Amino acid sequence: MGRLFGTDGVRGIANRDLSIGLATEIGVSLAMVMRERSEEKPVVLVGKDTRASSDMIESALVAGLCSGGVDVQTMGVVPTPAVAYMVTKHKATAGVMISASHNPYEFNGIKIFGSEGFKLSEEEEEEIENIILDHTQAFIYAAPKELGRVTVLTTGKEEYIDHVAGTITGNLSGIKVLVDCSNGSASSTAKALFAKLGCQVDILHNHPDGYNINTDCGSTHVGLLSKQVVDGGYDMAVAFDGDADRCLAVDHLGHIVDGDQMIAIFAHDMKQENRLKNNTAVVTVMSNYGFFQFAKDNDIDTRATKVGDKYVLETMVKEGYVLGGEQSGHIIFSQYMTTGDGQLSAVQLIDTICRRGKSLHELSQIMKVMPQKLLNVTATRDMKAGLNESVELNHIIRAGEAQLEGRGRVLLRPSGTEPLIRVMAEGDNLAEIEEIVNQIAKGIEQYL
Repeated sequence: MGRLFGTDGVRGIANRDLSIGLATEIGVSLAMVMRERSEEKPVVLVGKDTRASSDMIESALVAGLCSGGVDVQTMGVVPTPAVAYMVTKHKATAGVMISASHNPYEFNGIKIFGSEGFKLSEEEEEEIENIILDHTQAFIYAAPKELGRVTVLTTGKEEYIDHVAGTITGNLSGIKVLVDCSNGSASSTAKALFAKLGCQVDILHNHPDGYNINTDCGSTHVGLLSKQVVDGGYDMAVAFDGDADRCLAVDHLGHIVDGDQMIAIFAHDMKQENRLKNNTAVVTVMSNYGFFQFAKDNDIDTRATKVGDKYVLETMVKEGYVLGGEQSGHIIFSQYMTTGDGQLSAVQLIDTICRRGKSLHELSQIMKVMPQKLLNVTATRDMKAGLNESVELNHIIRAGEAQLEGRGRVLLRPSGTEPLIRVMAEGDNLAEIEEIVNQIAKGIEQYL
């Protein structure tokens, strides 16, 4: 993990960690890197989510790009995958999304996509970091005749919606769905997308005010949909995060269906239709033990990567897999999209339900979710860096692992996007794993 770039771009509290100065420097540095590698004048697409700070950061970033001699096409408020898709369709040099995804409104972030629609590699991120932090070379500003210009890409949303809708051919008119837009990017696309598909849809939390993004709504609060789904007689609900690259679901009984379960549903369906290339699904080390048991029972191979959809995608691209994702709801269908896409996942899930003639609840039973306890411990950079150095803490961790040997596991992971160390345990006894997680969390606070 870099000094500026985490597992999902640059992220921090807007106007403090992610200042207009830093946003401008990222713009200039990105322009320098692109101009060095491009024979023609580079073009960058820029999208944003609904946070109040997104306008400010967009202005600073675009100013930096233009001052570095790059033309910019702004897309306005769009989902992150819309930027990735339009970069490839319009043959742009790069794309930038301004968003802090599932984080509260006071955070914001900058995600960068290369010309093929993939997030930048760690090497490319490091090159930008070195310019900004180590001053490996002075900022190079364009001559007056080479300054970048700004135009508006007015067709971006419609082209993206058409693409997602075009990934299925079936009739979805017989299903009643509740859609939660998290007062984020999906607010600009979900209504038109689901109308195009013919679903019976009611849409919630699609009135952003700059400050209500992810607030008691969306995929980070998906449990709040349970009662609404049951009371409203819906077949299911889907919930997106702030930039709509995640999706979680709720079945007609009010049960949450997470990313692991959705990947299991997709993998099983694709295997039956001979569409699961190399008979493999790619997940992360944080995926539930139950997913790996499902895969074993259904003769499906798995690959487990570091946490972060960029690592899932890297493995998929390198080894030719077509399905992968995370428990959090980042799901990648590489034949359709170069990054996780919440609305695409929702469309694929509804299509699977309609084709199979089964409810979401029935389909989700293919995977048994093992009890899992996840605790986030507030941590500084120094605490994260010293995670493996404390003898006392490692003794506590080893004791928990020994206790669960053969029945579960313990996993610690410094967050790449937040000041947290995530402590997770899985096993067949919830009380037992809760005690193990609590002991490790106390150890972190005491010994780091």
